[in-house]
Amino acid sequence: MSDKKVLPVVGWRELVHLPELGLRGIPAKIDTGARTSSLHGVVLDEFERDGEKYVRFAVDFEKPHVRQICEAVHVDIRGITSSNGETQYRYVIKTPLKIGDIKFRAEISLADRSDMKFPMLIGRSSLRRRFVVDSGYSWLQTPEMKVKKGHKP
Repeated sequence: MSDKKVLPVVGWRELVHLPELGLRGIPAKIDTGARTSSLHGVVLDEFERDGEKYVRFAVDFEKPHVRQICEAVHVDIRGITSSNGETQYRYVIKTPLKIGDIKFRAEISLADRSDMKFPMLIGRSSLRRRFVVDSGYSWLQTPEMKVKKGHKP
């Protein structure tokens, strides 16, 4: 007999929400090979508010072409090794992340993802003990999208 909790299943891509940043329906790739989640963001400046470090950054969406200015608690500047093996120093923020009906605080690095297909990547630290991944499907936690079988975008 197992006492393991049944976890919700995510596909290889989902629409996710960052409610405190005012960002909804962000196309995200689920990537168990990446430790830290990552968001396409251009850092504009750092500042302090009530003794806490913050970072102000811009998130650009291609369709529709919109620039959203966001502010979040700045947790760290960390060396993150990208998929090509290069280490980049990135700002890391902590903010609530919502996938399906599950909402939790996540650490997210800010990176230039303008050359990537997805503006956000969900890493294994955000998935751990919350979700399991079925890479053969898309949109399993995205009710506004029709579930798709297969890997084609």
